[in-house]
Amino acid sequence: MSIKKDLEEIFRDVFEDNDLELFDKMSAKDIDDWDSLTHIQLILEIEKAFQVKFTLEEVMKTQNVGEFIDLLTIKIRK
Repeated sequence: MSIKKDLEEIFRDVFEDNDLELFDKMSAKDIDDWDSLTHIQLILEIEKAFQVKFTLEEVMKTQNVGEFIDLLTIKIRK
């Protein structure tokens, strides 16, 4: 599977929406239930699934799903 498809499954689980489809410019503004608490939950689930760790600065820099996929790709390759 691709990183984007794996992330999509995590997003679907966290937001309990089996029809949710990620797109690169997607941000918290695009999902009604995406608040600070679900953001933390997303990060924790992604770290667990991909066995990576993000710094607060890295998370704060990402503005959308596409940027986060780029960051995750870099983390996985290390």
